[in-house]
Amino acid sequence: MSRDASPAAAAAPVHAFAGVFALVAPYMGELDRYLRGQLGSFEPEIRTMVDYCIDTSGKRIRPALTFLSGWRGPGTVNADLVRAAAVVELVHLATLVHDDIMDDADLRRSRRTASREYGSTAAVLLGDALFAHALHLATQFPTTEVCAAVSESTRRVCAGEIVQTLRRGTLNVTRADYQRIVDLKTAELFRVSCHLGARLAGFAPGFVDVAGRFGRHLGIAYQIYDDLVDFFGDESRTGKTLGTDLASGKLTLPLLALLERLDGAERAALLSEVAGEHAPQPAERARQMRELGVATAVAEAVHQEIEAARGALNGFGDMPPAPLLLALCDGLVGQVATLSVPESAPAVSG
Repeated sequence: MSRDASPAAAAAPVHAFAGVFALVAPYMGELDRYLRGQLGSFEPEIRTMVDYCIDTSGKRIRPALTFLSGWRGPGTVNADLVRAAAVVELVHLATLVHDDIMDDADLRRSRRTASREYGSTAAVLLGDALFAHALHLATQFPTTEVCAAVSESTRRVCAGEIVQTLRRGTLNVTRADYQRIVDLKTAELFRVSCHLGARLAGFAPGFVDVAGRFGRHLGIAYQIYDDLVDFFGDESRTGKTLGTDLASGKLTLPLLALLERLDGAERAALLSEVAGEHAPQPAERARQMRELGVATAVAEAVHQEIEAARGALNGFGDMPPAPLLLALCDGLVGQVATLSVPESAPAVSG
């Protein structure tokens, strides 16, 4: 199944975030049609629930990474990339369903979360069904390579979520622990999205490896940014419940950096909130993060990972996907700049 890509989309400026998504708009259209077409594979009793999850999938950055890593220029839409993108998107949707249960979140993409809409018990099983169907689609490729890669990544994502869940409300979390959790639960799916895109597009193994490294660093940057959003984002803009990390006892990088700067009664108060002994005070913690330089330091951590992602592409700038992937880095830098962190937060040159 292939369709001609729009010449108008191909003319979009590749170094603009919106322009990159305009380029892959034909792919995104095919992905949406493909995912809708999968509804009939689910049992009639849960199709509405699956459709509800597909409707709240947001920017679809992981599928975009698959398409961009496999970009060879405007032309026909590669059906293998669409199928692979559907696989990673379904895995991601499953993790979102489970995350929202554990975070007791009300909103996802400005709509009620699946757990609020259908109840947490049903939502757990809904996430399982999405995982299962993603792996079923992965078996439809002519080799076992895709299924093996997705299965391993899915296991790693689940392992990251398990580790984070077991550490909720505990105070024995280091920066190394945080890095490990992020590497597993977020960066891994970014990595495999890029890996599959480059591999299925037929690029040489060297670039496939580079694309995977790029995805990993971008995924780490994206998660740190998301953790910053939890304190400095605007719920009306993000469309999801904020302030859930502190409330659910997750020691993310902003909280770890704040703990390193607090002492005495203030540090003890924050620890008691993480442990669930006292009501969380996210607004007060955000104020302290601004005053103590935490917000700036965490923004810099995002920028460092973005630079590492850019660095992974060194020597491959002439490859068709490279300028498009770099534009995603520019876009994330822009998103960090929209947060209400101090204006002294370091900028990253293009």
